[in-house]
Amino acid sequence: MDSQTLARLIYLGLLAVAVGGYFVIEFRRRPQRTLQQAMLWGLIFLGTLAAVGLWNDVRRGVMPSQSVLADGRIEAPLAPDGHYYLTAAVNGVPVRFVVDTGATDIVLTARDAARVGLDVAGLAYVGQARTANGVIRTAPVRLASMELGPIHDANVRAVVNDAEMDTSLMGMTYLTRFARVEITRDRLVLER
Repeated sequence: MDSQTLARLIYLGLLAVAVGGYFVIEFRRRPQRTLQQAMLWGLIFLGTLAAVGLWNDVRRGVMPSQSVLADGRIEAPLAPDGHYYLTAAVNGVPVRFVVDTGATDIVLTARDAARVGLDVAGLAYVGQARTANGVIRTAPVRLASMELGPIHDANVRAVVNDAEMDTSLMGMTYLTRFARVEITRDRLVLER
């Protein structure tokens, strides 16, 4: 047994003596109330253990993530909000995209553009895009690299959006690079 394990055991022993001593003293004074409090703390402790144990399942249900299969296919589950999300490394930085077949280009939010190393202040917003919220200005950019699972692309054309937007968009110019884009039930499958 190493010194760290021994120190932890001593700490836990002292903690157990302190808490146990408190309950023994309180039990002598007010047994019924002490039992109620002990049961309440026991339930809180069990609830916390259950939440920690189930966290991965809860996270997958609330925020499902993509997976790369052995044959190189990429699958993304349908999120609770009805969209498909993919995370790609843009210039080595993970960026979360909503898959948008109604968008022509890869559209980066200004925040994501700054995160991947683009000079947002120096961009020329010379393009336009028609959205559900009207016409917005866009700035054309080139992404040095874009990696989606095992798929690596260089010098990828994209635009930076001048409007307020929560999530970057993965549009058709990138999706058409795939040999197969399939939506079956609640899964998006990409294959090159």
